[in-house]
Amino acid sequence: MHLYKGQVQVYTGNGKGKTTAALGLAFRALGRGLKVCMIQFMKGGGPYGEHFAAERLAPDFTIIPFGRGGWVDRDNPDPEDRRLAEEALKQGAAALTSGAYDLVILDEVNGAVYFGLVPVEQVLELIHSRPDCVELVLTGRSADQRIIDVADLVTEMCEIKHYYKAGIPARVGIEK
Repeated sequence: MHLYKGQVQVYTGNGKGKTTAALGLAFRALGRGLKVCMIQFMKGGGPYGEHFAAERLAPDFTIIPFGRGGWVDRDNPDPEDRRLAEEALKQGAAALTSGAYDLVILDEVNGAVYFGLVPVEQVLELIHSRPDCVELVLTGRSADQRIIDVADLVTEMCEIKHYYKAGIPARVGIEK
């Protein structure tokens, strides 16, 4: 039995740390015996470190990645990118309403909306279908204002300085 009403959280902005913040929340929830599912949009270049951690924490922590490797072309997205994002949204809706999870994270869903891979209206429907007892987290840059408006908590990550600009690539165990 849940002792609280779930909320809708959004982690957005151009700074590093949106997925990492969601994973931190997942880790805290797991420590308290909650069940967590993370659906990843546009993340086909894995496996990432969190996938290995989820395997070790299964069945309490499930991560389901969707996407192809590489970048999505916002001006001309590949039909396969759109198909995978739509499938991710369906999986997210199923996880949200299944009764199996206390926390559902839609990682990079805001980016999927921004890139035109899934309509914001479908994400809003998913938010409104959320059972009261489930916490929902939506991550990714460029969150649509309509998603921000219905969220209970919005955090914007703001890049001030990033070592990528000094030529340091993504590092295993830190960024991937």
